Amino acid sequence: MIPVILSGGSGTRLWPVSRKTHPKQFWPLLSDISLLQETGNRTRLLADTDPIVICNEDHRFFVAQQLQDVGYENPTILLEPVGRNTAPAVAVAALHALDDENDPVLLVLPADHSITDTEAFTQTVTEGERLAREGYLVTFGVVPDNPETGYGYIRAGSPVEGGDKAFKIDSFVEKPDLPTAERYLESGNYYWNSGMFMFRASVYLEELGKHNPKMLEQCRLACASAHPNHDFIRLDKEAFAACPKDSIDYAVMEHTTRGAVVPMSAGWNDVGSWSAIWAISDKDENGNVIQGDVVTVDCKNNLLRSDGRLVATLGIENLIVVETPDVVMVAPRKEAQRIKELVEKLDEQQREEIEIHAEVHRPWGCYQGIDRSKRYQVKRISVKPGAQLSLQKHFHRAEHWIVVKGSALVTRGDETFLLTENQSTYIPVGEVHRLENPGKIPLELIEVQSGSYLGEDDIVRFDDVYGREEKKAKDSESSEA
Repeated sequence: MIPVILSGGSGTRLWPVSRKTHPKQFWPLLSDISLLQETGNRTRLLADTDPIVICNEDHRFFVAQQLQDVGYENPTILLEPVGRNTAPAVAVAALHALDDENDPVLLVLPADHSITDTEAFTQTVTEGERLAREGYLVTFGVVPDNPETGYGYIRAGSPVEGGDKAFKIDSFVEKPDLPTAERYLESGNYYWNSGMFMFRASVYLEELGKHNPKMLEQCRLACASAHPNHDFIRLDKEAFAACPKDSIDYAVMEHTTRGAVVPMSAGWNDVGSWSAIWAISDKDENGNVIQGDVVTVDCKNNLLRSDGRLVATLGIENLIVVETPDVVMVAPRKEAQRIKELVEKLDEQQREEIEIHAEVHRPWGCYQGIDRSKRYQVKRISVKPGAQLSLQKHFHRAEHWIVVKGSALVTRGDETFLLTENQSTYIPVGEVHRLENPGKIPLELIEVQSGSYLGEDDIVRFDDVYGREEKKAKDSESSEA
């Protein structure tokens, strides 16, 4: 069995923590490790094979680093050049896993879900694996404990032959209104659609070919012309972009006669909103979920999160307060689903806060903006031990570097020299330069940029150990060193 982890979501309802360049699956929202890492750890109970992870190119270094941090040595990371929903993503994973000698069972899991009862999860997946080996396309239906209107449902049909723990799929139904959800709950024949699946690679591809041959054809082309790049496999951009965009549910599961649903009661949650995080997180004696530097007086049933500055609250109830270095978001807990509307409004105003964090992560480390005005900006830069930025130059800005921790190996034009704590250097406009950390502790420095244009697209790369391609000016932050 091979786990397949889908890591392409954006998680806009968990803004301002989850953003396009750093979405929710890469954040430690429920524990001290990220949702992606929790998902990976969960599969260790079931498979001794490293997972296949499908993600977009901008997130590839997050995936590689986070899987390495929890002990995975050889994960397969497939890079989608464009998003095409879950059906094509699973198809390319199946094509990669299938060969003349192997037709593995694939356990398909979103990267951003929570499971609190791992023993029940393992037992349910074991039942799903039995059915998958018999040729079924299995989905896991969460046994509902309330009339939830935020999830789609699966209506169960007759029991699968040879057992009473699974049912044939009668139909998929969209998110219901409250009276309909109450009827679903009372009937006992409906389950929440979890988005988790299990099937043999060949069976999924066969059914996809029946019901969406164009999608399968483009996925085959994208895989045939894929090429490895460092620790990643890049799908062919032209072929994958021509692939129809659809979910597994619509492309395959709603049409196949081989579908089965296995009920699951394992403390599942899709971690889709701040109210969901409040519901499943540990609370203080007043019902508050507190994350980070928070002080409260006479507050009840709130979610209060600080990623840096002190958050102090007095006499508030049923609110969500989330602080990041560049945003403070406040909303009633009952309105948590509407945060997506707030993100859409910010998008209309072209606010960069929905795209990037004040702290921006790169394969070599991270940087955070400290101050900025018309002709200067100040950043705090942290470089991992042994890491280096690209060899580059800028046409419009000069840079001053002041080392505050560790040591820096600096390339400036034809010279290379070492800087230690409290030492500094100057990079003139147009000078070719590179920053490296030769030490065993993180390098931290303050960078002061000055010039007529300070956009992150003012960069020309001459050499990059991470294989990043040069971006166009319109890509802004994505072309940072």
